[in-house]
Amino acid sequence: MRGDSGDAPPLLSVRGLDAWYGRAQILFDVALEVRAGEAVALMGRNGAGKSTTLKAIMGLVPARRGAIAFDGRRIERFEPYEIARAGVGYVPEDRRIFADLTVRENLEVGRRPPRPGAPVWTLERILALFPALRELLDRPGGRTSGGEQQMLTVARTLMGNPRLLLLDEPSEGVAPIVVERMAAAIEALKAEGLALLVSEQNLPFVAEVCDRVYVLERGEVRYSGAMRDFVADEAARRAYLTV
Repeated sequence: MRGDSGDAPPLLSVRGLDAWYGRAQILFDVALEVRAGEAVALMGRNGAGKSTTLKAIMGLVPARRGAIAFDGRRIERFEPYEIARAGVGYVPEDRRIFADLTVRENLEVGRRPPRPGAPVWTLERILALFPALRELLDRPGGRTSGGEQQMLTVARTLMGNPRLLLLDEPSEGVAPIVVERMAAAIEALKAEGLALLVSEQNLPFVAEVCDRVYVLERGEVRYSGAMRDFVADEAARRAYLTV
């Protein structure tokens, strides 16, 4: 479904992003934009650089260069905690919940004061978005399923009241019902005015929820455009997604 971002200026703007792990360069001149109320997919085969792009935006890849602007302010020299405080939420692929804390305590760990221009997330609002978590509030995080942990990780990040959400492979390794719930949650977040950048390989999932797509191959953006156009372009899908 299309977002209502229209011609609004981008909330996130990335230009000329290069990144390295050690001496190996992973990203080459990556450029992308995300607007408020819009979900943008970042696609490509394994090893294309999707996760590295999210980590570089979040400041978790120290060897990088390029311009990263969030809400008109350059953030590429910020530390990760400063980027988070600015209003960027990051949901890593490996979830990283606190296994010994209850679901409720995990959510409380993520709580931050309201910020201008961002939706305010309370426990009740989170449970309305992810009803399955209500019966798990007093259960240790480590005793929940993979899908429940995925929902918990997104919910914990939302408790920080972000304006931009970076989601790394949210549909990977979870049951189809959880994928459906995640899709519904993304639609709801778009309606709240959040901007979302979603790293994914699941084309049916992102085709349902994302408005635009950037496709990476060997660390370079090789395709960008409307999601509906990419879905209709069989040649592009074969070139950049098939193994």
